[in-house]
Amino acid sequence: MAHQHDSIEAFNAFREAMNEKIFAAGNLTTNRFFNLDTRAYEPGALDGRTKEMLGLVASLVLRCDDCITYHVLQCVDAGVSDAEMHEVFSIGLVVGGSIVIPHLRRAVARLEEARTAHGT
Repeated sequence: MAHQHDSIEAFNAFREAMNEKIFAAGNLTTNRFFNLDTRAYEPGALDGRTKEMLGLVASLVLRCDDCITYHVLQCVDAGVSDAEMHEVFSIGLVVGGSIVIPHLRRAVARLEEARTAHGT
């Protein structure tokens, strides 16, 4: 069952609450996967900012709205400009095709919400 989060606040609250439950279950494989996911976005040959933009493109192509929201927020926190964001969006659209359009709309809405929340 997919969850639609009406706001960034609702998205973050749900994500945090469910992550606590997931980690509390103590499943080694799941916990290792979450750790791997976190570590993949740490700076290396590519900086964290670039990796977040790559994550956003992949999320658009895979049409995962929760992932799109997460990476939009990470990109905003990393200082990605609106012009850069729209180039990222365009790559996701070109790679994913027209089926990405509804997700692109939601990504732009999340970006606007994030900018408002950050006062930028």
